[in-house]
Amino acid sequence: MSVRTQRVAKLMHREIAGILAHEFPDKSMVTVIGARVTRDLSIAHVDISILVDSAEERQNIFDTLVGHSSTIRKLLAQRIRHQMRAVPSIRFSLDNSQEAARKIDLLFDRIKEQQSNK
Repeated sequence: MSVRTQRVAKLMHREIAGILAHEFPDKSMVTVIGARVTRDLSIAHVDISILVDSAEERQNIFDTLVGHSSTIRKLLAQRIRHQMRAVPSIRFSLDNSQEAARKIDLLFDRIKEQQSNK
């Protein structure tokens, strides 16, 4: 990854995180985990983590976020208009590491219960 793409990825990460924190309609815990930009700076891949209790609710919030991606891109364009000529299109992906960690914790709890019952 070139220095330019790294700088643009950091800019996308910071600005999209700010937009989601202040202007996203759902007040759930939506966090930008990371951002990657293609070499030609046309597409920004943004990794999102959504901290909610159910997988169904997480998917609904993610679908809403994807539905608002054009609005988020317009807000992003207003914020970075003096730093970039063209704003990359945004592609969100859902990070499921929190859910995987929760499942592992449940497995460890079950093992502890089984060992204490012996």
